Amino acid sequence: MSVDLRYRVVIHPAAEGGFWAEVPALPGCFAQGETYEEVLQNVLDAMELVLEHLQETGQPLPDPDYAPARA
Repeated sequence: MSVDLRYRVVIHPAAEGGFWAEVPALPGCFAQGETYEEVLQNVLDAMELVLEHLQETGQPLPDPDYAPARA
């Protein structure tokens, strides 16, 4: 996918250990991992799959909701 879209990712500690992540702009886009790095890679992979599915099925892509923090 060659579209440059940026979505906010929220990473939470999991009660049983590790982490889980969600992408609020992409309902149903979740991932988990034992480490922060693993959950981040997993959620990026999940985002790519969700966005590809939306494109393949002709559904509109959600507007990006990420904005860098202001200094």
